[in-house]
Amino acid sequence: MIMLTVNGRKRSFDGAPFKRLIDALREDFKLTGTKEGCGEGECGACTVLLDDEPVNSCLIAICQVEGRAVETVESLGAPEKLSRLQAGFLACGGAQCGICTPGMLMTAHAHLKSGGKADDRSVRAAISGNLCRCTGYQDIVKSVIAAAKGRRK
Repeated sequence: MIMLTVNGRKRSFDGAPFKRLIDALREDFKLTGTKEGCGEGECGACTVLLDDEPVNSCLIAICQVEGRAVETVESLGAPEKLSRLQAGFLACGGAQCGICTPGMLMTAHAHLKSGGKADDRSVRAAISGNLCRCTGYQDIVKSVIAAAKGRRK
């Protein structure tokens, strides 16, 4: 039995210890917000926070999170009550097809939560491990900066 905290809630996992974290989150915990892009740790679509640090959940075995805290995109807000960051993505067009969006949100959340600057260069550096094929990144960067500054546009 593997014990962990997921989105602030103590959880247990009783299954294959080398099951990928992304699969355990989606299949066992029914947290389907985390998306799989490449499955090789190259795109960042599956980014979650592990003890407040962004990680590619497709590269982590569930046994590696024993006793640790995992935070997924579901922790940020709900459709009826978006977080400031989610609202920024919505208002500024930071989300397009949606595959990269959960990973971008979690990476940006970690950046801002750790005191990262809300300027173009800092945000671009923070999200550099997350690939997006739709936006060209400008609207994503604008979304993060707007959210950090507490405005919608």
